[in-house]
Amino acid sequence: MKIVRRTQSIPSFVAPQSSKLHQTFLFCEKQSGATHFQVSADSNGNLPMEQAACLLAMHCMVRGQSPDDYMIMVEADNSHTEGLLEKAHKLLEAGQAVKSEIKVTRREEEVLRGILRGFANKEIASNLNLSERTVKFHVSSLLSKFRVRGRMELVREASRFANWAPPKPLAPAPPRELHPVPARTSRIAAAQSPVFAVANAKVAGGKLQLPM
Repeated sequence: MKIVRRTQSIPSFVAPQSSKLHQTFLFCEKQSGATHFQVSADSNGNLPMEQAACLLAMHCMVRGQSPDDYMIMVEADNSHTEGLLEKAHKLLEAGQAVKSEIKVTRREEEVLRGILRGFANKEIASNLNLSERTVKFHVSSLLSKFRVRGRMELVREASRFANWAPPKPLAPAPPRELHPVPARTSRIAAAQSPVFAVANAKVAGGKLQLPM
């Protein structure tokens, strides 16, 4: 009897090392993620310790920080980011398509245009012949549809669409020429009788006596 042994290969759990060498090491602040400085790698792709330590100490001294406040970031290998940009572009296009499909009612459109013009709820209610409570209801509905929390964010989000862009201010009209108005003479309604001055007149027995 002949026995044949089959050997099965055991899969390796150790990822193959990338042949790509690091070119730049970025020193970023942990709390904010801001990059403060960078150090170029040596010919072997390693971090030059002396140079990096001097720069890190100098930045910590100037900013009043500790070396523990920093983290080091390196460029990822292409094998780790394969297809990342393509997927990101597809998600961005899908998000923009959903965002452009925001639908509002006719009344919400009128209220939104009033908000874009900077009107308060009371002014919008007066212009549309609505109650201020009804305007507040439409404003709440618009905030929900645009997924914002306040009027300023609503104006910013709505202004990104061409049909919701705030109207441009109209050019001021030229001043009108004013012409003097001729004064009108008033007419006397009743004619006054002439008054004569009489000298040396005397009154006797209730009768006026004129001098001869």
